[in-house]
Amino acid sequence: MSADFQVEPLSLVLIPAAAVAAPLIADRLLRWIAVPTVVFEILLGVLIGPDGLAWVHVDGLVDAISQFGLAMLMFLAGYEIDFAKLRGGPLKRAGAAWLVTVVVALGIGSLANHVPLDGTFAGLALTTTALGTILPILRDAGELPTPFGSLVMATGAVGEFAPIIAIAVLLSGNAPARSALILGVFAVITAVAVACARRPRPGWMTRLMRRTLRTSGQFAIRTVILVLGTMVAAALRLDLDMLLGAFTAGIVAHLLLSGVPEAEEEVIEAKLEAIGFGFLVPVFFVASGMKFDLDALLGDPGTLLLVPGFLLLFLAVRGTPAAFLAPAGLGRRDRGALGLYAATALPLVVVITTIEVDAGHLPSSTAAALVGAGMLSVLLFPLLAQRLRGDVRPPAAEGDRPRVNAESW
Repeated sequence: MSADFQVEPLSLVLIPAAAVAAPLIADRLLRWIAVPTVVFEILLGVLIGPDGLAWVHVDGLVDAISQFGLAMLMFLAGYEIDFAKLRGGPLKRAGAAWLVTVVVALGIGSLANHVPLDGTFAGLALTTTALGTILPILRDAGELPTPFGSLVMATGAVGEFAPIIAIAVLLSGNAPARSALILGVFAVITAVAVACARRPRPGWMTRLMRRTLRTSGQFAIRTVILVLGTMVAAALRLDLDMLLGAFTAGIVAHLLLSGVPEAEEEVIEAKLEAIGFGFLVPVFFVASGMKFDLDALLGDPGTLLLVPGFLLLFLAVRGTPAAFLAPAGLGRRDRGALGLYAATALPLVVVITTIEVDAGHLPSSTAAALVGAGMLSVLLFPLLAQRLRGDVRPPAAEGDRPRVNAESW
């Protein structure tokens, strides 16, 4: 194996072990407190990583799989979104809330930094919602089929997709006109992909999907992975972030499989979730914990104090507009829960801070504080949201899953 792609044997054991231990710990604590599995994946990554027990570090193989995990996380987030259900009220309210958030966040960033433009870029981290992170939490809590789940999905979709567009425009280093042209080209590619996905499938394709669903052929799964790879490659080729391609690929794949018989669609979705949540996504979160710069965070008391400050900013800047602009019929506790879910952030915070540190626009200590606040938001906000919501029915049995029209809000 090449010198630049060294593999640490112990990481092949400890990272899967952390991925296995995370749901075990979450399950054991369930009788006292419901903590999302992703929290333990991150914390266990910190524990075994360089700034913890220093048993393993992120080598070339782990970093590559972690990037695949991030792409799969964004893909599954895009795949779960049904814009036919969310269009109208939920998306309009979510979009309005994000616009309020971005104006306030960019203003705070420019005022808090002695170089206003650098602060403006850093303020983007306050505008994100970790839809890919809260998606499994909502699924495990049985929230996805509910009207409240539709609101969270709409808020998360805007909070995930809009910052990715902002990253492409503001952080790519391209001139605004060139960025607009690149986004236009990607929009055309996406429109062509969506049009192809919506076309009736040939009979041979349907038969091949059905015939190979439980064989080594796995034509449907391979087709979906091809869609993911193609959209990510298109985004990277256009100098856009891969997250945009992965998220869009999920939307295209959802349309592509929309006409598949329900029983077969459930099998395909289960296989995709097994690839994502069973393998790739846990590696991303464990590796995120391993990469966390704990020394930079703990080395300066002032930097450590930034963590609760940023956490409150996530809640005030991102959560408050989402809660305030929620439908009038939403109760106070549900409104608060929606704001907490909206303020949950991590993956894009990591992406934005990494870009800014590499460009010299953000100190690594401040980046560590932002990521630390993002980790705490994943730990605390969904937990508090679930407490506010109270008891939620577990997911419906297969075949009995209710279909909810989000427009009822």
